[in-house]
Amino acid sequence: MVDQELKQESEDKKMDKVNWNKMREVEIEKIVLHCGGTEEKLEKSRKLLEKITGSNKIYTVKSTRRIPAFGISPGKQSGVKITIRDKEKIKDYLERFFASMENKVKKKAVSDNQFCFGIAEYIEVPGLDYDRDIGISGFEVMVVFTRKGKRAKMKKIGRGKYPLKQGVTKEKIVEYLESKFGLEFE
Repeated sequence: MVDQELKQESEDKKMDKVNWNKMREVEIEKIVLHCGGTEEKLEKSRKLLEKITGSNKIYTVKSTRRIPAFGISPGKQSGVKITIRDKEKIKDYLERFFASMENKVKKKAVSDNQFCFGIAEYIEVPGLDYDRDIGISGFEVMVVFTRKGKRAKMKKIGRGKYPLKQGVTKEKIVEYLESKFGLEFE
């Protein structure tokens, strides 16, 4: 009886090694912080992103459509964004952002390969104090997920294939966020 149990355990371990594939691990590729606005609000948005990240490598986004209600026309500056790819910084930022939302997120914010959410007021984020120059403002966060091998489809020379099954599904993103950050989905 004991021999049979030991044999079963060793077979289970072998199956785990066979089923475990490093190329199928889900990881965060990058996060993009963005904030919209025109003219004076655009400068406040730029200061906000500089305050959050401590970097001045902020990219200005130009509009491609006309939205008369907001005073936006094609070619006019309509927002700012910054991309963060450093894994340590990403983890730190996400922990702070999730803490400001009390670790509760809506499930409809998750889509294939990405997860987006907004923070209404930056002063809710731990470690950020009110700044009179910025005022009360919010920003959006987009978290992009990937699996190993994505670079194969991005290369110019010797481009490879990146099958659909290598993409990250909604269920896998929810599972990853629950296990790594302890999020609760509504």
